[in-house]
Amino acid sequence: MNDKIDVIRLWIEKADHDLGTAELIYRHIPKYRETIAFHCQQAVEKYLKGYLIFNDLTVKRTHDLVLLLGMISQTETIPDELFDQAAELLDYSVEVRYPDTIIDLTNEDVERAISIGRYFREVLVSKMNLGMVQDLL
Repeated sequence: MNDKIDVIRLWIEKADHDLGTAELIYRHIPKYRETIAFHCQQAVEKYLKGYLIFNDLTVKRTHDLVLLLGMISQTETIPDELFDQAAELLDYSVEVRYPDTIIDLTNEDVERAISIGRYFREVLVSKMNLGMVQDLL
């Protein structure tokens, strides 16, 4: 079990780095909205993958947050609110990283993405109850 917890902690740490990077960039270079949104999506993806491992579920190589939540919902009830929030971040996974796709994000959009990232962290990390993980961010 210890190895599993170590792997989960690594996923959470990587997710915290993405979320922390998003917040840091927003504070210092707020015009990098697409990069901020991307890091928020990546953070939620990693929190979800850590939670999948926690529940002994297979981690798929996907950026689709709704799909990952759907996998979790096969073993527990997931509130619609989480599905809705995950859907808000879907376009930030890959599309925002290329110049041929323009997503016009506002400061409000970016603040919402950060808020969603923090909410997923709060919900999933508290469900895992892994102790010291609470202090990583």
